[in-house]
Amino acid sequence: MDNFSTTERAAIVKQARRVVIKLGTAVLMREDKGIALSRFYAFVEAIADSKQAGREVLLVSSGAVGLGAERLGLFRSGQLLPLKQACAAIGQGRLMALYADAFDRLGIISAQVLLTEEDFSNRKRYLNLRGTIAKLLELGALPIINENDTVSTAELEALDAPAYIKINFGDNDKLSALMASKIEADLLLILTDVEGLFTANPNRSSEAKLIPLVAEITAEVEDLARSGDKSAVGRGGMRAKLEAARIAVQSGCAVIIASGKIPNVIGRIFNGEDLGTLFLPQAELTSKRRWIAYATSVKAALVVNQGARTALVERKASLLAAGVVEVRGTFERGDVVSLLDEQQHEFARGIVNYSSDEARKISGLDSSKIDELIENRNYDALITRDNIAFLV
Repeated sequence: MDNFSTTERAAIVKQARRVVIKLGTAVLMREDKGIALSRFYAFVEAIADSKQAGREVLLVSSGAVGLGAERLGLFRSGQLLPLKQACAAIGQGRLMALYADAFDRLGIISAQVLLTEEDFSNRKRYLNLRGTIAKLLELGALPIINENDTVSTAELEALDAPAYIKINFGDNDKLSALMASKIEADLLLILTDVEGLFTANPNRSSEAKLIPLVAEITAEVEDLARSGDKSAVGRGGMRAKLEAARIAVQSGCAVIIASGKIPNVIGRIFNGEDLGTLFLPQAELTSKRRWIAYATSVKAALVVNQGARTALVERKASLLAAGVVEVRGTFERGDVVSLLDEQQHEFARGIVNYSSDEARKISGLDSSKIDELIENRNYDALITRDNIAFLV
């Protein structure tokens, strides 16, 4: 979109009334693990200014583990999981105390919200969380959100698991995107230690150029993200940020990835400056399909043949048992599973009408066989079309 002007970009940002801001460990902490106080207070003031300008703001903040490690005098990476959780327990209180004190001085009420994977995977808890966030915003409070690292291992522990298992969030980048999707935000601002998405790795190539605009996240864009390095003190790299951007844009939310080390970066972005990489919002999924596609952790998969894939994607058909060639993992009726093609590419997710044991009995067979093989017949389809969310 070469004809996309600076004025049009500025309009998207200035018109954003509901905003999620994600601050990564790399911009909150110094290299020696101490908190970057001047930058921290600059962020607080900029967020306060945004709220005073009439925006609803949610803050997703990393930093708890880093603060806990600093307090304990631990400066080595790669600690065992229980130690990381202990650091989170110590650091989360310190982090929230810093935020509460700083925002109190500016007349803003802050609210701590600690989340685990189950708060999203469980549909009832997911809806309850949405109600809580909505009420906090209605009251004028600032929700400050982080994963509850003390009890949750999704973000801290590298999972040695099959590729079809997808944890709904394993870092705060994705958590921020899920929150943006949940509250139907207009803009997600991810602040990190790089200036945005580049044509090559800027740490390795002097010819790397910042990409100011991404109209669509294509395979080529994903390849660019793979060349990026992880932040020195953070857990998520550019690939994680791109995954977050995909979730947000498919929920109708614009995304900007920019450097949090640029002075007054938040204020300058809201004043219309061309900083970072802007990802344009796409056609919005319904609330239910957003939950199916991104909010749930997926721990099982159905592999379908090409005919079934074509019927699903092009004709928006239901998934019949005849089109399934393999059942992977274990699931119960009502769980969300991944849909893979025969090349092992995930292209959709859906809510299943039968358990994994039942699915194995009827896979590859005509729907007329269900009565003979399943004691409590449910639907003709393994997944009905209204319970399928496409990722392509």
